[in-house]
Amino acid sequence: MSETKPRSLLYLDGVSVSFDGFKALNSLSFVVEPGELRAIIGPNGAGKTTMMDIITGKTRPDSGEVFFNGDIDLTKKDEADIAQLGIGRKFQKPTVFESHTVWDNLELALNRKRDVFSTLFYRLTAEDKTRIEEILETIRLTHRKNDLGANLSHGQKQWLEIGMLLAQEPKLLLVDEPVAGMTDAETAETAVLLKEIAKSRSVVVVEHDMGFIRDLGVKVTCLAEGSVLAEGSIDFVSNDPKVIENYLGR
Repeated sequence: MSETKPRSLLYLDGVSVSFDGFKALNSLSFVVEPGELRAIIGPNGAGKTTMMDIITGKTRPDSGEVFFNGDIDLTKKDEADIAQLGIGRKFQKPTVFESHTVWDNLELALNRKRDVFSTLFYRLTAEDKTRIEEILETIRLTHRKNDLGANLSHGQKQWLEIGMLLAQEPKLLLVDEPVAGMTDAETAETAVLLKEIAKSRSVVVVEHDMGFIRDLGVKVTCLAEGSVLAEGSIDFVSNDPKVIENYLGR
């Protein structure tokens, strides 16, 4: 075990948690390497959301280990500390500031000091402007930078929220069902976007859209009943009889 942790960015071992007698996670073990893009699939109730809640400090495990960036024990940290460490989470429903422009949304999200003095006297630096422009290019919204968040399509709001997370410079990005409600074109573009982002950080994507998972072309982990059912390429996982029975056959 001591050999695995220093090499991995995220390390879960034997993680279990129960709610009112229901075992949401059942001795879950899961490793994400630096710079890895990983897809998570599984039926409703498989433990996907609970796993992300544990990683981000929203839920404490009953047992097991959760380490980040080598030896940082996430079970000892709260949500704010974990966000500061460099773990960003995007929920399924986009939450952007609709009355602000795309640019302002990104500026508000920038990773900077948040104390009262710093906020009062904050001025956008040349470095900040360059960073925002880079993010706009990454999330395909340079041409919409002066538009209000409210005027974006559903898919573009998803991209903006991903951009707001990137502005916080996370080492690990957790993305929950990013293509739900997107057009086919937006879905295909999101696969390209996430692969670009994964060149400079680790990304874990939870998704039900198997076509999108196939477009990502990455290692897939299938969860069921709170533990790993199968892991490997999309072809390997989707041909596993246990996965077909528990998830794909439904």
